[in-house]
Amino acid sequence: MDASIIIPTYQCEKYISRAIRSALNQNFPKNDFEIIVIDDGSTDNTPNILKSFNKDIKVITFDKNKGLAAARNSGLRIARGRFVINLDADDYMHQDLLKVGILFLTLNNDIDAVSFDYIITDEHENHIERKSCKKDPIACGIMFRKEQLIEIGLYDEVFLAREEEDLRIRFLKKHNIFNIPLPLYRYRKHEDNLTKNNELMNEYLGKLNNKHK
Repeated sequence: MDASIIIPTYQCEKYISRAIRSALNQNFPKNDFEIIVIDDGSTDNTPNILKSFNKDIKVITFDKNKGLAAARNSGLRIARGRFVINLDADDYMHQDLLKVGILFLTLNNDIDAVSFDYIITDEHENHIERKSCKKDPIACGIMFRKEQLIEIGLYDEVFLAREEEDLRIRFLKKHNIFNIPLPLYRYRKHEDNLTKNNELMNEYLGKLNNKHK
């Protein structure tokens, strides 16, 4: 299997269907990729929404909320794809993201991961701004070679925020990420974004600096 799309979700009933549909609608053979959704202890309508996709996705369910790092690791451990990509439950992807990423990594064995530019949208999917993932990296929309994520020990589950920054620091010590300037990822801004929790973000910035000083 070529790729695994990993979607962690927690209390995201408003957006999760859009994320899954964007994964299902990829211009790539359906038998050559899989979609793994990790329900990280949701108590809203998320479980029922996931059941409506049960023929098309694999679902891992946590009894209680464990955080993004634990959820992503859970998906990575069962992923069958050579390449893996994270998709946040409130974001979505352009239909050609898988095709472009897989082709690029298949033809460039010296490249370890590939990122894409992204478009910031509001909660109604109106485009706000295009961003370069090279200049302003985000956690998702990056396609990794799975064995290299395993090699560096996956995500550090101590981090309940900034887990992607910790992973990137460790990944780049041994490997490389090439950015393709095509805006194939959509990052949705809304009031419940984790990055708006300043107290939590500052707490884990301190932990990140202590770990990598």
